[in-house]
Amino acid sequence: MEKTNIAIVGLGTVGSGVARLLLDHGDRTARHAGRTMWLRKAVVRDIEKAKQRMTLPDGVLTDSLDDVINDEEITVVAQLIGGLEPARTIMLKLMESGKDIVTANKALLAEHGPELFDRARQLGRSIAFEASVAGGIPIIANISQCLSANQLQSLEGILNGTSNFIVSQMDEKGSDYADVVAEAQRLGYAEADPTMDVDGTDAAQKLAILAHLAFGATINWNDIPRIGIDGLDPADLRYARELGYRIKLLAVANLTEAGLELSVAPTLLKIGTPLAEVRNAFNAIRAVGDAVGPVFYHGLGAGQMPTASAVVADLIDTAVGRTKLTFQTLEYFCGENPPRAIQRDAASLKGRFYLRLLVANHPGTLGAIANVLSDHSISIASVIQHETDTSESTDRMVPLVIMTHEATEGAASEATNKLEGLSVVSGSVVRLRVKD
Repeated sequence: MEKTNIAIVGLGTVGSGVARLLLDHGDRTARHAGRTMWLRKAVVRDIEKAKQRMTLPDGVLTDSLDDVINDEEITVVAQLIGGLEPARTIMLKLMESGKDIVTANKALLAEHGPELFDRARQLGRSIAFEASVAGGIPIIANISQCLSANQLQSLEGILNGTSNFIVSQMDEKGSDYADVVAEAQRLGYAEADPTMDVDGTDAAQKLAILAHLAFGATINWNDIPRIGIDGLDPADLRYARELGYRIKLLAVANLTEAGLELSVAPTLLKIGTPLAEVRNAFNAIRAVGDAVGPVFYHGLGAGQMPTASAVVADLIDTAVGRTKLTFQTLEYFCGENPPRAIQRDAASLKGRFYLRLLVANHPGTLGAIANVLSDHSISIASVIQHETDTSESTDRMVPLVIMTHEATEGAASEATNKLEGLSVVSGSVVRLRVKD
């Protein structure tokens, strides 16, 4: 049987999973590829440390990238190191030495995608990146191939399995944020430094990649408004449930006549709707096309083997030539000057809002708050203020939760600032979006 020689650069969590699939299930990959997928080299920084992680055949482990670059029989490389550098330089060197690339590095693509894709096309090489978004869900292939007869109109997704695991555990078990982060790290869902997961950066980078594919325009992920879950208060999870909602870190890309609406933020989703029921480390994406209508994808978005599954699928597609065929016509980062997306002014975006305030427990408080909202053309849909002990002092501060009718983000922001200046309101006002 014909053989395709493969190298892995980076034998961390995902790289080890890829090596395991190639070595333990060679018959399976050969059946799908019509050839033997042969692991020839695995490049690591510390050979002894790598040996402790897993056992590989003699001669596979190396700490020299040149062992891959100078080996003309290696044609496909899974580049599985994170960050921007040296990942960018390594990828360029590999392509210039005649290798096709498979990667899971969404940060690299979000930051340097145009340069890398243009260089790959100049060299006649390809880059496959299914594993860069949503773990084991084949969303890249679905958007770029399966839904290519459609003009996609919207994407809404839970794109970060770590944050979804954290929020799910806090919501369902009442667990403390710090304890759940530690558990996510123990299970391999979160990095030692989980900042990019919990502050919305990871989801914004993935949303930028999906929006490139879906709408054919360049987007700087830094321009996407984002709020993470690191400041999420357990009280809001409880109040959301009481109102019939769950809170999820939701990434949104909507195509409108005025441009692209893009955001990443904790959002109240109606209990019983598909996205609201996505639990733990699972990801999900709801796409709407003008021909197909709504479609929904759901699967594990974090962890070793789901991501390794996507990498190996890309290795097979690259080995048999499918990636090369699709890569040359892929709209993603196509050309030297791809069109930039016109992003809608966030202040003009409309939606409903959840507000939680700490207010003085005396007559006139609700009226003062309602007046501020009315001044900004925001009407109240419902209010929660739990009954207090009438024997307690009326000077005591109590929580007040308001659900609004539809309003603009700009009006809600201005109203929030005004509310925080009222003498009857203490501290900051929590404002979250609501999606019914």
